[in-house]
Amino acid sequence: MYLVRRLPSVAFLLVATSVVAFALPRLAPGDPAIAVAGPDASPETLELIREQMGLNKPLITQYLDWVGGVLTGDLGRSFTTGRPVAELIGTRVGSTIELALIAAVFMVGIGIGLGVWTATARRPAARVLLDGLNSALLSAPPFLTGLLLILLLGIAVPILPISGEVAFVDDPVIGIQYLLLPALALALPQAATIARLVTASMRTTEAEDFVDLAIAKGVSHGVVVRTHILRNSMGPALVTIGLRFGELLAGAIVIEAIFARHGLGSLAVASVQTRDYLVVQVLILAAVTVAVVMQILTDLGVALLDPRIRLGATS
Repeated sequence: MYLVRRLPSVAFLLVATSVVAFALPRLAPGDPAIAVAGPDASPETLELIREQMGLNKPLITQYLDWVGGVLTGDLGRSFTTGRPVAELIGTRVGSTIELALIAAVFMVGIGIGLGVWTATARRPAARVLLDGLNSALLSAPPFLTGLLLILLLGIAVPILPISGEVAFVDDPVIGIQYLLLPALALALPQAATIARLVTASMRTTEAEDFVDLAIAKGVSHGVVVRTHILRNSMGPALVTIGLRFGELLAGAIVIEAIFARHGLGSLAVASVQTRDYLVVQVLILAAVTVAVVMQILTDLGVALLDPRIRLGATS
């Protein structure tokens, strides 16, 4: 029922995203034909290239042709390489998925762990120290975190590689070594947001009557924290985790550039620089689609975690 109710809004969002994804690359200065043929190409050559690319058609026709191709699984061909867009993305998506998944593990583990540790710390000094650490992580953007990790663990104490990559499926041991620094750089700022939410939610839940009742019955502190406080505090954190996963994919663009990884982020940068419209359009649409799917899965997860929430209920 919930999924059926969401379909109209999801469809509208994806259509609006497709329009924006189509329009944004064309608003940027530059001509894909010049990027392909070079600045010294004759007007006749440029016009011929535009015709081959379909850029001489009316914009509405170009948009409808592109959307029709996406719906049928034909993402078109890259302007600059001539290869199918699906093939280009397919060769890069594995690297980004590896990075996003490892970063997600760090984000959830560090975020929830730091949040619970901060909320359950009994000494005021420890709470102040943990709150300060969380604030520092929260204020540092991924590129700064990445540079600091390179300086600390790649140069000062050279225990991890600072650039390049080895596919995890080819060599898990070496692959994880190349993933640790970029994944941590990507995950730490997002983990700080989750930690802050978990801490605030647990402190609020800790003041509820049912927690006092459990303590009065002699339930141990650990059981009270795990069963009564943490579980009833995870709703906001779970929503944030779902939203932040989409931001991990967006942040991968910067992190892949810093650590010289060959994923979708570097493909997006190269495509923008060469005015490769079709690649940019598909990447934008794919990013929003992933974010929408994660939001829906997050809502379902919250409902399963907290039975008081009924996604199909009407107000």
